[in-house]
Amino acid sequence: MKKLKLNIEKELNSNSSRIIWDLISTPHGLARWVADEVEEENGVMTFTWGNTWSHHEIRQAGDIRRVKNKSLRFRWTDDDDPEAYVELRMEKNVLNDDYVLHITDYALPGEEDSLLDLWDGNMDRLHRSSGL
Repeated sequence: MKKLKLNIEKELNSNSSRIIWDLISTPHGLARWVADEVEEENGVMTFTWGNTWSHHEIRQAGDIRRVKNKSLRFRWTDDDDPEAYVELRMEKNVLNDDYVLHITDYALPGEEDSLLDLWDGNMDRLHRSSGL
């Protein structure tokens, strides 16, 4: 089924491209706010939510494309929509010199609010873990 493209824009409380780039492009950084654990091996990122010894979910992402200090894009390997991807893109706000995080993700029709809630929760984790 064709998914709907969602664009989310969040202001960050930082003007440090190095800090933001680390948080959006590395397994260690992503594990601070997107999943409980993130590993990367041979071009595949593995995201784990929950504890591996109890109830948990694991998803893998491939087709990883990084543009240094700009964006990370990947595609879930189990996604049926060949056009769907997740992109995290940082962009400098010229008005206040801080960065804005642009998130692109795809949701099934009727599940847009759930996906937006998920990203709101992720952004809350990012703020708690890093102050951004």
